[in-house]
Amino acid sequence: MEGSLKHKVETALEEIRPFLQSDGGDISLISIEDNTIVHVQLQGACVGCSVNQMTLKSGVEMTIKKHAPEIQQVINVVA
Repeated sequence: MEGSLKHKVETALEEIRPFLQSDGGDISLISIEDNTIVHVQLQGACVGCSVNQMTLKSGVEMTIKKHAPEIQQVINVVA
């Protein structure tokens, strides 16, 4: 179960990654908690970007939920 959920989340991140990379950023999956919360880390230009919370909610979270509807929340882990 965990493996397939991780695969769905990774697939979602692969879908959104080119958009982040085109702006000089990237994203990594850190962990999945209780099969409902995804922890990611925005990288590169995304770290200091003033709209990164909007990107996280409207872009990343929406894309992850499209692939894995059981996910309820996406949290950016700040390094």
